[in-house]
Amino acid sequence: MKSREREGLSCLELYIHIPFCVRKCAYCDFLSFPSGGEERARYVERLTEEIEEAGAVSGDYVVTAIFLGGGTPSVLAPEQTERILQAVKESFYVAEDAEITTEVNPGTADKEKLKAWKKAGINRLSFGLQSAENKELQFLGRIHTMEEFLESYQAAREAGFDNINIDLMSALPGQTVSSWEKTLRTVAALQPEHISAYSLIIEEGTPFYQLFGEDEDKQEEQRRRKELGVPELPDEGAERRMYYDTEQILKEAGYHRYEISNYAKPGYECRHNKGYWTGTEYLGLGLGASSYISIRRKDGSDAKISASGEEGRQERWLERRSNVRDFKTYLSFGREDFKAGRQIEEREALTEQARMEEFMFLGLRLTEGISEAEFFRRFSCTLETVYGDVLEGLARQELMERYEREGAAFWRLTRRGIDVSNCVLAEFLME
Repeated sequence: MKSREREGLSCLELYIHIPFCVRKCAYCDFLSFPSGGEERARYVERLTEEIEEAGAVSGDYVVTAIFLGGGTPSVLAPEQTERILQAVKESFYVAEDAEITTEVNPGTADKEKLKAWKKAGINRLSFGLQSAENKELQFLGRIHTMEEFLESYQAAREAGFDNINIDLMSALPGQTVSSWEKTLRTVAALQPEHISAYSLIIEEGTPFYQLFGEDEDKQEEQRRRKELGVPELPDEGAERRMYYDTEQILKEAGYHRYEISNYAKPGYECRHNKGYWTGTEYLGLGLGASSYISIRRKDGSDAKISASGEEGRQERWLERRSNVRDFKTYLSFGREDFKAGRQIEEREALTEQARMEEFMFLGLRLTEGISEAEFFRRFSCTLETVYGDVLEGLARQELMERYEREGAAFWRLTRRGIDVSNCVLAEFLME
């Protein structure tokens, strides 16, 4: 592991994409697909080369969070996961207390893998359970049962993992208010440190879209689903009830809501996700991975711009990047390709306006909201100067509120504002 004093270094988060899965779920639009052992081995080879070349120019950063996502990272052999993390530790300055998470499908986790992950430095697991009802799991296309999840969860505890997230999903086909309540109470009784509870979104290009996507002929759509024996989605009233029940039931179980869809025991908020919502730079590694990071000149120095026009004040020019999404193309790259950045397919230099919009749009997803002082620090102008009219209008509608904490001023969504967050957040997009 590289070592350097953390002081003076910018924080960086790493997202490492593992695109493999046992079987594609019916609702999933992520970049993932089934694979064989040879494909996984070749991918790990290319991925470690990309990691090593990225780390060679990372001297201004300390890595505070690492997230292995997918796909299903847990389909990799233990030694492959260990090799990836070893490459990270040898190539980057990793903080001693860094949060290191891997996503886990209960159908792909066993005692051997869990022990190996613990030894490799993984200190947080994120289980993709989705539902405690086997019928709902089966229709989603999940490869595991609730019983298999419980076995994996218990094995994780026995292996020494004391920071576990469980992903849940509401508004599923055939799901009722009572079955969702049962899922929430069953999972909360296990006392994981973190619970993510999302509502199902029907995405284009998925099998679910073919069943539930927008169709001009609603009656024909319903008839077709009935013939196929497909359960209906919960109606709007039931979905709204599930949404309200989530916060109440998890609050009773000792979880606090720190983001619109995320709940945690005190001190167990997901660092990786909070970093994303608060604008911490992150580097995406692997097939199709996205980054939000400073531009570098060929000589390795930062490209600088004046964010405010204020003499002597300069900030990094942030760029959004995304890697190639074609698997064969990624596998064809060698070390020199990664060194030259040929795996990067798209680049977008973010304007100050775009950064302001993102600061508001993401930061207001957190229940604590955004800081007036932090806005000024980043943009050298007051929040009121840019968004004063918008904030006042939303405050009059009781959708947002200003509050103080330890002498600092913040803006956050009200309870009513959280309920219609998509509409509220859209107000901060400038023409």
